[in-house]
Amino acid sequence: MSLYIHIFNESPVKLWGLTNAQRIRRELAQYLRKNSITGLDSGAGIAFVESLEGIPADGILVLFRGDYIYDVRVMANLIDAPDTLLRVNAGDTSVTVAARTTAEMAARVKAHIQGADVELPPGLKNETLETLVPPSQIRLKKAQAAFALPVNRDNARQLEHHLFKNAYKGVTDLVTKWVWPAPARWVTRLCVRLGLMPNHVTAVSWVLAVLAGVLFYQGDLAAGLVMGWIMTFLDTVDGKLARVTVTSSPLGNYFDHVLDLLHPPFWYMAWGLGLVSFETLLLPSDLTLLILLIFVGYIAGRLVEGAFSQWLGSFGIYSWHRIDSFTRLITARRNPCLILMTAGWLAGRPDLALEAVTVWTLVSSLFLIVRLLMAVQSRYTKGPLHSWLTEIGPHGEDQSLAARWFSH
Repeated sequence: MSLYIHIFNESPVKLWGLTNAQRIRRELAQYLRKNSITGLDSGAGIAFVESLEGIPADGILVLFRGDYIYDVRVMANLIDAPDTLLRVNAGDTSVTVAARTTAEMAARVKAHIQGADVELPPGLKNETLETLVPPSQIRLKKAQAAFALPVNRDNARQLEHHLFKNAYKGVTDLVTKWVWPAPARWVTRLCVRLGLMPNHVTAVSWVLAVLAGVLFYQGDLAAGLVMGWIMTFLDTVDGKLARVTVTSSPLGNYFDHVLDLLHPPFWYMAWGLGLVSFETLLLPSDLTLLILLIFVGYIAGRLVEGAFSQWLGSFGIYSWHRIDSFTRLITARRNPCLILMTAGWLAGRPDLALEAVTVWTLVSSLFLIVRLLMAVQSRYTKGPLHSWLTEIGPHGEDQSLAARWFSH
């Protein structure tokens, strides 16, 4: 049995440079690839079709109105929901915007979606966004309601903002959460206009990361900090550009994650070695100890994060309890440590900056180790772990500070 995807009534409005048909195709292709569902491009089981003609009688159709944008969870769940109509609110009434049906019934269902007064075949069930996508389905480390939104010229900029906001992780550091969004949106839009791809931005980030390390090592701490902050900003831009244009790739993700994982401790080491350009602020033995402690603490923290995701939860450790999400704002990752380094340079005491990074790295990693041990105990005494984000209702019922800060 084959699955066919048909998009019709497409809006001419482009969002982040993509038509709705392009967005739907790309998002479904990514979803099917990530879930090891093959055949989308080869035609061996899953295919996009321009019309309903020539589809085998035993074929399954998934129909999407092209003048709506859809949360990828909506599309994915609809693919797995036989004989289903998806209805969404439109003012005082509701309309059908998508469906999964058989080839035999597809023409009548399509006519119904287009507004024709036709008799629907029996056996079709109506689903809403809330029933099709349960609130517990968490994506990208944040709680967000599923959506299917109409597209027109009047709301295009608002929808672009919506897509950009949804590209952000809810649980992240304080710089990424509160400082970068506005400028990142502007630069992301510029990249779309210039036709730049996420891998182009990632490549520049790699160059800047190396350059920052070299400048730190040479004792040019101010210039290194400038390069470092620009690099961290572009690290935000490439991810958002990939998500809003649906152009992320396994290779791009790999290079981005490798960069994020490797460079921070080497920056700190280069910073320490660069202190020899100043009057003697640290004895060589002290510097060696600080660098060793930084590497030990950094590696320990990342191992704890990986162990939690791999063996204990289908989510990250920072999404387990609310305290973990608050901790992620300031934990000893790159951006909070860059704040300490910048403050130390401004105060004329880069040696104290390195010592602060060392202490904060050790404190953060110790906290993570304690949380991991608590998670292990909870897993084997109370059962599977759950993210606190699953407790948040889809319509903003929870107005706590944590819910406001870490969910949409």
